[in-house]
Amino acid sequence: MTEFWEEAFKNNQEMWGWAPAKSTVLTHDFFVANAIKNVLIPGIGYGRNAKIFIDSGMTVTGIEISQTAIDLAHKRFGNNLTIYHGSVTEMPFDNNLYDGIYCYALIHLLDKAERVKLINDCYNQLAENGLMFFTTITKEAQTYGQGICVGKDRFEIFGGIKMFFYDKETIQEAFGKAGLFEITEVDDVYPFYLIKCKKGKTEN
Repeated sequence: MTEFWEEAFKNNQEMWGWAPAKSTVLTHDFFVANAIKNVLIPGIGYGRNAKIFIDSGMTVTGIEISQTAIDLAHKRFGNNLTIYHGSVTEMPFDNNLYDGIYCYALIHLLDKAERVKLINDCYNQLAENGLMFFTTITKEAQTYGQGICVGKDRFEIFGGIKMFFYDKETIQEAFGKAGLFEITEVDDVYPFYLIKCKKGKTEN
């Protein structure tokens, strides 16, 4: 997967522009309302979805597998953005606790063990009463069921990219013990779920 994203960023640098995704705006507004000050963004890319948080005065730390994307982010934000170079599967990269964690359109690209580890790693890096939001693709996407089936609700598409497609039942299974309190449907590039969790919330 490293090679795929490195090549993608090299060939089409700022491929999604700089406007934040719809779910990013919703997350930002929720974070502002809850006085979130420092945010971790696993899979930060070149910073497109970090800008709105930085512009609101939040301190942002990212994790990114593509060095090309990191270079683009540093060119845009300079020292206002710390990014660890590596895969989210290698978390944690520091011992910090974060008020907010936001993971956009990433978790569905991982296999089952990696998805479980990412949720646990993010939850462990949340401060008490901290918030972590994940955006993930749903079974309503036209790509669901396309390509090669490589596991339950997981398909190999787009030249080798493997995607897991969530429904509300699988979200409950995956996030129920990580403080899940709300699932919101968001129509963005794909039909997405915005999964909202809070540290310290009674386990479901």
